[in-house]
Amino acid sequence: MGKMAAAVGSVATLLFRFYRQSRPGTADLGGVIDFSVSHAARGTGPGAAKVVKSQLNLSSVSDHDALRAGLQPVSKWQAYGLQGYPGFIFISNPFLPGYQWHWVKQCLKLYSRKPNVCNLDKHMTKEETQDLWEQSKEFLRCKEVNKRRPRSLLEKLRWVTLGYHYNWDSKRYSADHYTPFPSDLAFLSEQVAAACGFQGFRAEAGILNYYRLDSTLGIHVDRSELDHSRPLLSFSFGQSAIFLLGGLKRDEAPTPMFMHSGDIMVMSGFSRLLNHAVPRVLPSAEGDSLPGCLGTPLPADLPRDSVVEPCSLEEWQVCASYLKTARVNMTVRQVLAVGQDFPLDPTEENKRDITAEGSCHLDDDNSQVKRARLSPDC
Repeated sequence: MGKMAAAVGSVATLLFRFYRQSRPGTADLGGVIDFSVSHAARGTGPGAAKVVKSQLNLSSVSDHDALRAGLQPVSKWQAYGLQGYPGFIFISNPFLPGYQWHWVKQCLKLYSRKPNVCNLDKHMTKEETQDLWEQSKEFLRCKEVNKRRPRSLLEKLRWVTLGYHYNWDSKRYSADHYTPFPSDLAFLSEQVAAACGFQGFRAEAGILNYYRLDSTLGIHVDRSELDHSRPLLSFSFGQSAIFLLGGLKRDEAPTPMFMHSGDIMVMSGFSRLLNHAVPRVLPSAEGDSLPGCLGTPLPADLPRDSVVEPCSLEEWQVCASYLKTARVNMTVRQVLAVGQDFPLDPTEENKRDITAEGSCHLDDDNSQVKRARLSPDC
């Protein structure tokens, strides 16, 4: 009986496979929650009844500080939760028109630079990966002209780590593997965390995932941070994706939902250590095109103290070419509690269970390890 159950796989694994093979525009996606539509229109899927409004801390972030980060006033944010998932908050694209341009550009142009760490470092020298943007921008500008050209380095990028750099082998952070966390992303994260009731949040580590249309992110839990009382923040840009939010146990049936460009998710409290995954990035229904919210340019007249920087049309041309077949996700974490230090000598109780540990690598359909990533040992 045990062998038969193992062969069939858990409900979570089966749903992961189902949505990985799903076809946009069909009944396959009928049960996926879409927070971007009206509450009435959200009632077609089995998970729709779980949606509830989330109350935000309106006084914790001034309208001016929200503007500095490119966000609408908190009073205008559309925030939701799910019954049975306390601590989970979904904020439907709170960015001001045009301001996503900055964050997309930062992910592709600035955050991918050295001294930050990326997946290409294992195969290339530091000099070769010093500035992926400069080496890729002409390739991406010519993407429409020559679709058979070799992929640029940016298109081969799968992940970048910021601040305390996550060690994918040991599943840990350490004090001696650190570079300064980007100040603009820290400010954005602090405003979102404060609006969700987490004043004093410190952005200390970031993992950026760069998805192609055939990329997936396996079922996992993010537990490597030493302070689980602080939230995990997730920012999505580019093409839409399906996100599966599961339970404390890997085999619990997950709730599927869409993540669209500009959406923010906050996992805190009970939901901080839940299993989750991304089985599918959805191609645009119109072919190679961008989500409508990315069609508005970043305003030229920015507030004097804004953390957002100008984005030229030439720079956006490169970003847009990339995002037509891609999605970028930024996750930001506080690693240490106030006054806490990393342990000098890891003990047995501090060692992480790698078979249940967080932040699995991205997989592509042409990856040799794809099948293993879908196994219970992901």
